[in-house]
Amino acid sequence: MDSEVRKLKLRTGITVPCLVEGDPDAAPLLLLHAWGESRGSFDRLLPGLAGFRIYAPDLRGQGDADKPQDGYSLAEQADDAAAILEALGLDRAAVLGSSSGGYVAQQLAVEHPEVVAALVLVGAPLSLQGRPPFADDVDRLSDPVSGDWVRDSFSWYPLVQEVPQWFIEDRVRDGVKMPAHAWKRILRGLYRAVPPTEAGTIDAPTLILWGAQDGLLPRGDQDTLADRITGSALTVYPDAAHLVLWECPDRVAADATSFLGSLPGLS
Repeated sequence: MDSEVRKLKLRTGITVPCLVEGDPDAAPLLLLHAWGESRGSFDRLLPGLAGFRIYAPDLRGQGDADKPQDGYSLAEQADDAAAILEALGLDRAAVLGSSSGGYVAQQLAVEHPEVVAALVLVGAPLSLQGRPPFADDVDRLSDPVSGDWVRDSFSWYPLVQEVPQWFIEDRVRDGVKMPAHAWKRILRGLYRAVPPTEAGTIDAPTLILWGAQDGLLPRGDQDTLADRITGSALTVYPDAAHLVLWECPDRVAADATSFLGSLPGLS
C-alpha cells in the first residue's frame, strides 16, 4: 500500500506532518484526531479503511505539528483543517473526526462547506460550551507534561472495552509531546466556541457514531445533533463509552466504509 508522511506548510503559518496512505485514485478521507492525541490514534482504524486515500495529519499543538502560542480557537482549528486540504491539493474530501476532532470537523463543514463531501462523527459533541470539570487540572499544568499526568487524565473517559496497552502507551507519548500551553489553549478554544450547529448549517451527508455508555456526551445531545444535520444518520454502539475510536476501531471502519461507499462520488 502506498504510504508516506508529508510535511505540509499551511497558509495559516504552521507546518504539520500528514500521513498519506492508500490508492491515489481512491476517494479522499481526511482524519481529524482528538485533543491531546495525534494521527497515531487512527493506527487501529486504518486497516479497515483500505478502500480510501487516507490523509491523517497531526493538528496544531499536537503530535509532531508546530506548537505556536496561539491559533487554537475552534474557528482557527477549522481553518487549519481547510488549509491542510489545500496544501494537499484536494478540492474536497470526506472527513472523519474523533471526539473533539469531530467538533472541528463540524466547524469545518459550517465555515468551509465546499471542501467537505461528507462527515463521519465518532463520539463527537453537540456542544462543548461551559468549562468542563477537568479544566482546573489542565490549567495547573506546567512543562514538561508528565506521562503520569497524561495517563491519569484517561480516567476522565472511562473505557468499557479492553484496549491494547501498546495503544494506550502511544497516547501517553502523544500527551507528553504537547507543551502545557497547547493543552490549555486547545481546550479553551473548544469550550469557549459557539457550537458549530448553532453558528451555521451543515449540509454534508453525515454519519454519527456514539457509544451508549458515554458519560460525557448525553444521548439527547446526539439526537439533537442528528436533528440539526438534515438527513444525517445516528448509529448507537451499546457496548462502547466516549472513546468509540479506541474501543471499536473495526466497527467504526466498517460503518464508515459502508456509509461513505453509499454516497455518489465516494464509492
